[in-house]
Amino acid sequence: MTQLQLPGDWISRLSRFSIGTKAKIRGHHKGSHRSMRFGASLDFSDFREYHPGDDVRHIDWNVFARTDRVYIKRFLDEQEMRVHLLIDNSKSMKNKWLFAKQLAFSLGIVVLSSDDRLTVSAGQKEVVPFRKKGKSARKLFEHFVSVLPEPENRSFAKSASFYAAKDSTVLFVLSDGLEPLDEWQQFFKQAPRYAHDIRFLHLSTEEERTPNFSGDVRFIDDETDEDINVTMTQNAYSSYMERRELHNKGLEALCRKHGVQYLSIHMEEGIQHVLFQQMARKKWIE
Repeated sequence: MTQLQLPGDWISRLSRFSIGTKAKIRGHHKGSHRSMRFGASLDFSDFREYHPGDDVRHIDWNVFARTDRVYIKRFLDEQEMRVHLLIDNSKSMKNKWLFAKQLAFSLGIVVLSSDDRLTVSAGQKEVVPFRKKGKSARKLFEHFVSVLPEPENRSFAKSASFYAAKDSTVLFVLSDGLEPLDEWQQFFKQAPRYAHDIRFLHLSTEEERTPNFSGDVRFIDDETDEDINVTMTQNAYSSYMERRELHNKGLEALCRKHGVQYLSIHMEEGIQHVLFQQMARKKWIE
């Protein structure tokens, strides 16, 4: 895993985990997760009196011998979980791209190791997403993530396609959240149509949170290519910090409004901290 710069035993460590969710699992195929309906797994639920048309193979003859009444056993149905990873591929993600790929790969391996169905896209409808299920797809997934092209789009929140995320149980959105709040408002308004459990992973760097610039500086917007000349005085620094805090609070408020779970990720803390501490505490993986 040299391209993703992850430990050699990373896959085996992740394979012990699964994606946690309280959403009802309604996959169309058999899997390893209990759904909220009855079916034919090995997990016993309860008894119900026999009705014409019921499967006679589920009759409990021991109960019949004791009570002279016909009951059938009911079992919990087991369904696959459908997880979609939607990765921000706008230009501002360039210096976060390796970490975003590490995070996407890690979550995807957890999904595939649990025999669940995984889809991954960068928000472009015209680009074929990754769609696979099960442990046998892990090598293909590693290659897919490793060769993801560098982010070049000018916009993510405004133009992201949810097409590949349709009917997902869990939707993970990996983004730095730097686009205007009105664009995120439209993004979060659409998302619940495609998934039951939506999680926004807000990536940030230490340089963004506490910039260390001095003197006259020329800033260039990664996504619009617009530039601005700034003299980094204390007032300019304070103004930046205030606007950044206002933006982030607005982003969190939009998440709450639309039922989206929010997690702030400081990239310098590392991928292991994010997965095994932050996500484990929230029971996003378990």
